[in-house]
Amino acid sequence: MELNSIKDAFDRVTKKQKLSSSKSQEVIEQIGQEIQQVLSRLQSGQDSASPSDHKLILNELKAKLKEIAPLSQLEGTQKELNVALSKYPKLLEKSFIPDISKAYRNIDFDIHTVNHIIASHFYREGRFDLGDCFVNESKEQEAASNKSPFLEMFQVLEAMKSRDLEPALNWAARNHNQLNQNGSDIELKLHRLQFVEILQNRGRDEALKYARAFFSPFASKHMAEIQKLMACLLWAGRLDSSPYAELLSSIHWDKLAEELARQFCNLMGQSYESPLSVTIAAGVQGLPTLLKLMNVMTGKKQEWQSMKQLPVPVDLEREFQFHSIFVCPVSRDQVSEENPPMLLSCGHVLCKQSITKLSKNNSTRPFKCPYCPAEVEAGQCKQLYL
Repeated sequence: MELNSIKDAFDRVTKKQKLSSSKSQEVIEQIGQEIQQVLSRLQSGQDSASPSDHKLILNELKAKLKEIAPLSQLEGTQKELNVALSKYPKLLEKSFIPDISKAYRNIDFDIHTVNHIIASHFYREGRFDLGDCFVNESKEQEAASNKSPFLEMFQVLEAMKSRDLEPALNWAARNHNQLNQNGSDIELKLHRLQFVEILQNRGRDEALKYARAFFSPFASKHMAEIQKLMACLLWAGRLDSSPYAELLSSIHWDKLAEELARQFCNLMGQSYESPLSVTIAAGVQGLPTLLKLMNVMTGKKQEWQSMKQLPVPVDLEREFQFHSIFVCPVSRDQVSEENPPMLLSCGHVLCKQSITKLSKNNSTRPFKCPYCPAEVEAGQCKQLYL
């Protein structure tokens, strides 16, 4: 959706509002200073000053306030703000079509699935109270099944914000095999951060003890990284002035927190981005095209309802472009509803028929993935939806 003109208008309104607010505050402070000075004069000469002196001082204040002319100072900025405010709603009315129902197609939604998606969205965003309320009101208790994993994820992330890596390390240790199978080195990254924290706060001896206890399982694949960390021991107490000072950057914590959330969702079989958020955002971008199409097809509603493919492309940003067509790399066949794409436990994707052939139609018989050394079972594969 083209929102640049609306954003520009909104920016003009906010700019005028800030200018008006700043000018108002300036005038108020100026008036306050003048009144404060008069009060000080009245209080300092309270014993000796006569009523006529007080009247003179107040007349001087009145003259200064008239000279300041607060109303005339505020009039210009306030007028500009009012003009910008009056134009903005008109632009909104012109840009947005209130009735979007004509771009809607009659689709039978499974209300239980929709409720599950909404509840999962709330839990994914950390809105657990809201998620519980929705589950209770919709009477979809099964929709709360994702609450516990997402609650653990947010507890781990909150602990990381306080530089507490113990919950994250415990989670990584529990899921060591799955993380390795997915090719993730997040466990080593967590130990690296913990090592640097110990070296900075508890000294060389404690850091060396930690390295001996936890680094050895990673030596075969990450020796260079471990050697770099061992060199940091020589700079204990002055790591910030060493060649390895970048290890102290807070950006490592931010990046690792995001990676942990991604891996957490991956192990749960969930996408990192909320499907509900992605769907709505993509719909917002595609809606103008659909509305224009419906304006052209006015009077052909039945044709619109039965149309399987749009006659015009719907341009979406790259973040919303997914594989709408998938060709199995083994059979070279394009997938279909009868032969859908399936996600192997190693992360590669084949069509269902290829998996059936490789597994000899046995859901528990392990077979080697054609693209990696992993042994997988057909029963562990998950269907993907294009």
